[in-house]
Amino acid sequence: MPDDLEALKEKYRSVAEAFREEYGYPQWRQHLPPVDELVSTILSQSTSDTNRDKGFDALKARYARWEECRDANLQELIDCIRPAGLANQKAPRIQDALHTITREDGVISLDHLAEMSIEDAKAWLTRINGIGPKTAAIILLFAFGKPAFPVDTHVHRVTGRLGLIPPKMSAERAHEFLEQIVLSDQYYPFHLQTIWHGRQVCHARNPECGICVVQAYCNYYASLSPVEKALKQSEL
Repeated sequence: MPDDLEALKEKYRSVAEAFREEYGYPQWRQHLPPVDELVSTILSQSTSDTNRDKGFDALKARYARWEECRDANLQELIDCIRPAGLANQKAPRIQDALHTITREDGVISLDHLAEMSIEDAKAWLTRINGIGPKTAAIILLFAFGKPAFPVDTHVHRVTGRLGLIPPKMSAERAHEFLEQIVLSDQYYPFHLQTIWHGRQVCHARNPECGICVVQAYCNYYASLSPVEKALKQSEL
């Protein structure tokens, strides 16, 4: 297994270099304040970024403070975030999270996570109902700059096709696996670069292998027949 891990680290380095040349090197910045990031990530579950943003913007316009959202009439909150989809599930999940944070910390704040180890911060967040490894990693990486590697559908698909994670490995298990391969100070840029690649090239259906900058490292492309490869090249 150590030899396999070293081979995957070498492949990652090659992929990361190609991504850097193609997509640039994003520097870390805080995307949203921590509690905002938590709520936004809950809203993002099983929906598009556009619908998530519509729901989040509506919620922020309706409630000036998170305490108001926590204590709001549930049906009112459901109606408010309906553009994000699955509002009947997400509204109680959001209020549940805000109530849990209040009970744990006395106020609606996640600032204490900044002083915690990455392991303790993950454990604290995943005790909240509806907060799994992906949501916890997003909060820690994007709100605090902590070394956590989120695996969303794009990251799971791209790393799976490349062979950076084992076949059939779940997204949940892939978080910890990829954290062993990707350099910890590169989690932020590599996460974003992989998402961009998934959106622009490595689509869920009909990936554009002919223009892929990591074609040479891709297990999926290597598995195609000569005829299939020729068709991919002809799509240029």
